[in-house]
Amino acid sequence: MSLTREEIRVPEFKGCRQRPVLRQRGQHEVFCGLTGIMWLHRKIQDAFFLIVGSRTCAHLMQSAAGVMIFAEPRFGTAILEEKDLAGLADMNDELDVVVERLLERRPEIRLLFLVGSCPSEVIKLDLSRAAHRLSKIHSPGVRILNYSGSGIETTFTQGEDACLASLVPNLPPEPEGAPASLMVVGALSDVVEDQFARIFEQLGIGPVRFLPARLADDMPAVGENTVFILAQPFLSDTARALEAAGARMLPAPFPLGANGTTEWFRVAAEAFGVEPSLFDTVTQAPRMRAQRAVENHRKRLEGCSIFFFPDSQLEIPLARFLHQELGMIPSEIGTPYLNTKFMAPELDALPQNVVVSEGQDVDVQLDRCLSERPDIAVCGLGLANPLEVKGITTKWSIELVFTPIQGYEQAGDLAELFARPLNRRTRLEV
Repeated sequence: MSLTREEIRVPEFKGCRQRPVLRQRGQHEVFCGLTGIMWLHRKIQDAFFLIVGSRTCAHLMQSAAGVMIFAEPRFGTAILEEKDLAGLADMNDELDVVVERLLERRPEIRLLFLVGSCPSEVIKLDLSRAAHRLSKIHSPGVRILNYSGSGIETTFTQGEDACLASLVPNLPPEPEGAPASLMVVGALSDVVEDQFARIFEQLGIGPVRFLPARLADDMPAVGENTVFILAQPFLSDTARALEAAGARMLPAPFPLGANGTTEWFRVAAEAFGVEPSLFDTVTQAPRMRAQRAVENHRKRLEGCSIFFFPDSQLEIPLARFLHQELGMIPSEIGTPYLNTKFMAPELDALPQNVVVSEGQDVDVQLDRCLSERPDIAVCGLGLANPLEVKGITTKWSIELVFTPIQGYEQAGDLAELFARPLNRRTRLEV
């Protein structure tokens, strides 16, 4: 279906900005943005992520990637030694040698990311200039980009945002006179991406491209005839970069659960003029499958209270899914950053009395959680054991990022991720 830019209908949402937000600016407990490499290196199949950091960075990544011990990963660490940190060595010369050796060993690399860390930022190593210099040396065979995954600058999922934002200025321009196209933004597992692509094709929406693509040379074009829809809620910098390149965003709920996925597709369908009858026909069967799969876990979860510590920026869409489709009661929804432009459709579906908090003051938030005694708390690994000792069932937030949870076919799996820890506690108490 080909439409002009003027024919694309972008929906408007009033949002929930008038709801009070508890803003916290204290000690926080999150992973750094380097951990985003764990799923990005599996997505872009001919890319490599070279972290310029310390042995601590290397140990963190090895621990996070422990499940992939039998495969050679597409990431590594250029380790900063004491002489580098002391300024006794020319870091740029050393980095050039490391990159040269890497590309000789791994000739399949087409896209190389130089990823900044806390140590490289503390010693003011200019990776942007290094990437520009190395690109001249190794082009056209290899493109070299940079972004920051430093814990000083980024938290957990912001690493993906920084990575994708670095890609945008290097995306090819739209061909002149190209029809309106849809870009789905956010790293998805291949199986979810294929499911989404099939539904878009059945709806007659196209061309549809995904950012990031699976291969460096297949990255989507961008321009004034591009509209994009976010598949992940933590991509603020990427969205701004795409808008600066002329693309327009479709505000939508995120594709979690039967309802969220349906509304996500509906926003795209309405923008591209898909007839409601065709939309209902295409989505009815997968929507019913998703609803049945979710319903299998409703009896266990309905009426249970849930408390979210800030970690991944998935918290608000997850709370909407759990409340709307499973009858859970969110008592507090903490998120590292609250982008009301992205979250307005999600906030509209939450109960009026829920506490939404932005940022963290970890000790104070722990006190609130212990006072409320929720049935389950979603938190980072560092908080899980202390809460379990206090008798509060926990769910690791990191698992919700590493697991395919988007779309119709994954809705039941998403519900099970929350039912499982409650079922485990029940068995242990018997």
